[in-house]
Amino acid sequence: MKKHHHEGMIHEGRYVAVVDVEMMHAEEGWSPYLSLDDAYKLDEVREKLKRGDIKSAARLARIYTLTPVSV
Repeated sequence: MKKHHHEGMIHEGRYVAVVDVEMMHAEEGWSPYLSLDDAYKLDEVREKLKRGDIKSAARLARIYTLTPVSV
């Protein structure tokens, strides 16, 4: 099984979170996939952003604010 670093992105409201996860590639089955812990980590960050708990989400991910661009 091969593993490599990947940055998962989550968009929630006016925020984007970049979460470091590890993708696993296997010869058999569906590939690539996340570990169960990394999947829970993505879910946890999304829930924290939904609640507006940016400080807690920032402990697990890099958080960015989206700003609309007017032309």
